[in-house]
Amino acid sequence: MLQIKDTLVSLDLVERYFECDLDSCLGECCVAGDAGAPLTEEEDRRLREIMPDVLPHLSPAARKVIEEQGPSYVDEEGDLVTSLVEGGNCVFTTYEKGGLCLCMLEKLRRAGDERMFKPISCSLYPVRLKQYPTFTAVNFHRWKICKCAEVLGRKNGVRAYRFLEGPLTRRFGPEWYAELKEVADEWLRQHPDL
Repeated sequence: MLQIKDTLVSLDLVERYFECDLDSCLGECCVAGDAGAPLTEEEDRRLREIMPDVLPHLSPAARKVIEEQGPSYVDEEGDLVTSLVEGGNCVFTTYEKGGLCLCMLEKLRRAGDERMFKPISCSLYPVRLKQYPTFTAVNFHRWKICKCAEVLGRKNGVRAYRFLEGPLTRRFGPEWYAELKEVADEWLRQHPDL
C-alpha cells in the first residue's frame, strides 16, 4: 500500500496494466454484477434533480423502474446504488449498434448537457473506494469481464493509475494525483521487473 495524503492506495493500481477495451467487452460492466453502481449521497441528490430530463432517453423498462422506486436504492450491503432493470442492467444503460452498452448520462454529457454526469464509481472502475474513519482505501478490483482491459493495458504499456488519471483527479484533486504519480513512478523505477 502507498499512503497518499489521507488515502491508502493498493499497489495493484500502480503495478497492474489496465485500459478499457469496449470493442471486446461491449460495456458489460453496465449490465453484470449483483447490484447497481455505487453512488454518493450528493450524486443521488443530483440524479433525482435531473431525472425529468433523463427519463425520455431511457428504455421503457428503465423508466418504469425509476418511476416506481427512483434512480437508486440501498442494496443488501447497505450501499446506495443505481437502480437495476430486472436485476441486471443499470437503469442508465443504453445499447448501441453491435450490442455495445453505454451510459446514457455520459452520452447526454458528451452531447453538451453539462448537468449530466457518470457516477464517479463508474468512472473510477476498476478502482473501488472504501471509507474508514481516518482514511479512504483505494483498491484495485479484478473482475473477469475486465480481463480484456488488462490484456490491452499490458499490450499498450498503460498502468491502471495512468489510465485513470482523469477520474482519480476528479475524485481526489490534482495535487493528490500528482503525488500519486510521483510515488508510483518512483515505485516502478525501483521495481523494473514489474
